[in-house]
Amino acid sequence: MNTNFEERISQMSKEQELLLQKSNTQINPSNGIYHRYKNPVLTAQHIPFNWKYDLNTATNPFLIERFGINAVLNPGAIKWNGKYIVMARVEGIDRKSFFAIAESPNGIDNFRFWDYPIVMPETENPDTNVYDIRLVDHEDGWIYGLFCTERRDPKASEGDQSAAIAQCGIARTRDLKNWERLADLKTNSPQQRNVVLHPEFVDGMYAFYTRPQDSFIEAGKGGGIGFGLSKSIENAVIDPEIVIDKKVYHTVYEAKNGQGPAPIKTEKGWLHLAHGVRNTAAGLRYVLYMFMTDLHDLTKVIHKPAGYFMAPEGDERIGDVSNVVFCNGWIADNDGTVFIYYASSDTRIHVATSSIEQLLDYVINNPEDGLRSATTVQTIFDIINHNKSIETEREINVHLNGQSVQH
Repeated sequence: MNTNFEERISQMSKEQELLLQKSNTQINPSNGIYHRYKNPVLTAQHIPFNWKYDLNTATNPFLIERFGINAVLNPGAIKWNGKYIVMARVEGIDRKSFFAIAESPNGIDNFRFWDYPIVMPETENPDTNVYDIRLVDHEDGWIYGLFCTERRDPKASEGDQSAAIAQCGIARTRDLKNWERLADLKTNSPQQRNVVLHPEFVDGMYAFYTRPQDSFIEAGKGGGIGFGLSKSIENAVIDPEIVIDKKVYHTVYEAKNGQGPAPIKTEKGWLHLAHGVRNTAAGLRYVLYMFMTDLHDLTKVIHKPAGYFMAPEGDERIGDVSNVVFCNGWIADNDGTVFIYYASSDTRIHVATSSIEQLLDYVINNPEDGLRSATTVQTIFDIINHNKSIETEREINVHLNGQSVQH
């Protein structure tokens, strides 16, 4: 049977190369805070085809896709050896996730996966699934990856095959290729997801942002972004956890919230990017929001703009889990540019660019949530009245300048 084997391989190679070399362009106008880009930076189509196909005519004469990829999402990110690195969550059609690294010369396009996915060592209690890694270049000299490790709940009934226990897995590396697995983080919370390592020591200890949660899905009474310290990273134990950013009724983070990537240090405070979840008639809606903590007291939130920083738009709303944006990786360049890598609808990865200056302006000067409709209206009144005063001042200046010209 003639299956055009070599011709099909050649065609796959050409199509993938065109995709990998596709340039990305900013979407204009922006909202003044960040620029989105036209194309996703990584999708399932970016996965090398030699990961999916057996390219031997003897063992795969029909050139059947032997292992399918469902989605590429939720990457950690780091600038390393002059390259923009994202460590993506890759989900196979078998629903198992694993990590794979792609790099770009400019951070906005031409991302290419490394030759092999990451081999993440297991603990004595093997992971069923691993996902959503946060990469942190810590001052102790190691690069750490903190991720969710999921295992079936042993207390679940035989008929319930969806009950799970999520905890924080910890691994470290020097080269992003060879990883040393450490013990999972221990806390008093039944479930832990979205745990992030702070990049600096705090009082000589390792600092963690956590998300205490009562069950695999529901945050319960423990919801909010927590904070805790551990003397050791090899056997990390946090007791107690302090919730520094809690869930609040009728906000974009009323159901759940969690830290995104590790915060960025600025002269005015630590910039945090987080995700917030609320329930709707169409299901859960995930958005991103920001806040700032004090430079010296990481438990003290000093600025927090109202509402969301970013929400899914257009095609971003469509995917495996619709109406979702999620971020666990950003890169702050030496020139102040910030690359924000976010996934949409658990399907693909995008980039948005901003700057430290813009993000500081947004976090410090945008109004906080008054938590009532009346205060929202008052905020708009204040903006309108401020603009009217500027218009009046502008008219006076024009009038005076006109008089000066006549004289």
